[in-house]
Amino acid sequence: MAAGSEEVEQVTDDLLVLLLRQLTVESDRFAEMFGESHGLHRTDLNALAVIMDAARMGDPMSPSRLASALHLSASATTAVLDRLERAGHLYRDRSATDRRKVELRMHDQARRIGAEFFQPLGERYAEAWRDLGEDERRAVARFLRNSIAATVEVRGRLAP
Repeated sequence: MAAGSEEVEQVTDDLLVLLLRQLTVESDRFAEMFGESHGLHRTDLNALAVIMDAARMGDPMSPSRLASALHLSASATTAVLDRLERAGHLYRDRSATDRRKVELRMHDQARRIGAEFFQPLGERYAEAWRDLGEDERRAVARFLRNSIAATVEVRGRLAP
């Protein structure tokens, strides 16, 4: 598509679905490159993302919450956590407020390795979005939030 052609192109629902799907596929390919270079399964990468996002929100992640978030059995969750722990990406820590609870924490080295790999993509995204005004950014954020919510809602309806 030529620069500026998106302004004359009709932005249909079908086009938005197509573009969102293409972004998802490209993002998956990018994440898989990271996983392959560090011996991580896709589920391992998803687990790290969920743990990292929870930490960013100040909400410690437990093994049971991780299992629910990734729709994994307890044994599959344990296998993921064992792999990530062996690889030095996370550790299990007792909660400071309730010693019966286990909280999952990422090692600083895992954060650093991830940042080194994903930072160039973040920088390139920032370049690509540089000419978007505040109203456009709000519209994109609303679009993404609504798309995520719709995906979660339909996935929930279709889940066994």
